[in-house]
Amino acid sequence: MARDGVPVIDMQKGEGLAEEIVKACEEWGCFRMVNHGVPAELMAEMKAVIASLLDLPDEIKRRTVHTEQGKGYLGRNPGTPFFETLSIDDIFSPDEFYDHLEASLHQREIIYKYMKATRDLAGLLGRKLMEGSGLAGDLFDGWCCQMRMNKYHYCHESVGLSGIGMHSDPTFLTILHDDENVNGLQVVDKYSGEIISVDPVPGTLAVNIGDIGKAWSNGKFCSVKHRVWSFEPKTRYSIVLFVLGPNDKKVEAPPELVDSEHPRLYVPIGFKEYRHVRTSHRLHTGGALELFSTNKA
Repeated sequence: MARDGVPVIDMQKGEGLAEEIVKACEEWGCFRMVNHGVPAELMAEMKAVIASLLDLPDEIKRRTVHTEQGKGYLGRNPGTPFFETLSIDDIFSPDEFYDHLEASLHQREIIYKYMKATRDLAGLLGRKLMEGSGLAGDLFDGWCCQMRMNKYHYCHESVGLSGIGMHSDPTFLTILHDDENVNGLQVVDKYSGEIISVDPVPGTLAVNIGDIGKAWSNGKFCSVKHRVWSFEPKTRYSIVLFVLGPNDKKVEAPPELVDSEHPRLYVPIGFKEYRHVRTSHRLHTGGALELFSTNKA
């Protein structure tokens, strides 16, 4: 039997916050945050901005198409006919994205404020993951981050189908601003295998762990499998900040998380290499990690 639902964590909680976050990452691979520090007004303004950008003509959005898998604009296609997404592939260098879309000064200001607020929140989460794992330091200092702005064109024909199919994220961690008016996110309970809907809660943000996070934790964190389902014919928007990996080194479990009872499970992994291997082998639900196993024949 599936459990009741994903944990809800108060980010203003004092004692025990780090341990609660780590437990959620181990037991669920995801949780919802309240009192996370990103202003509700900014969240609403960001939703309006991405809606206006995704309403631009296709020929303008296609200016941001990238040759590298997982980057740039992805339009609706036969595989994902109800989904399109715009991407700022490096949140520290957004000017080319702005210029391609001819973004206004107001749009640029809102996106900058939102990216900074969520990146700061990611930094806090990284420090709490370290603390809750018995470590010290700023885990995500200097790491690459990507922001995606998604639109689901749900209609009568889409109801009962997936907007995005089942997958895990190839990243370490994702911060999701889901649509508070249109449900869709579903996760797989790691124990029962049942699919659980993660209903939207206004003013909150959701977090999920990806494959790189599982590798860093030496298998302790759950890289949660999830999908986005169409329940009703309404347009759905979401905004995600992906914490990818460090620029100049590979990710591996810290020595403190490896011992005789918990031997090292994965070789050091570079994010770009991992994303390429995962895509080329069509292993989108976490199976690509086995190709980096220390026990791989």
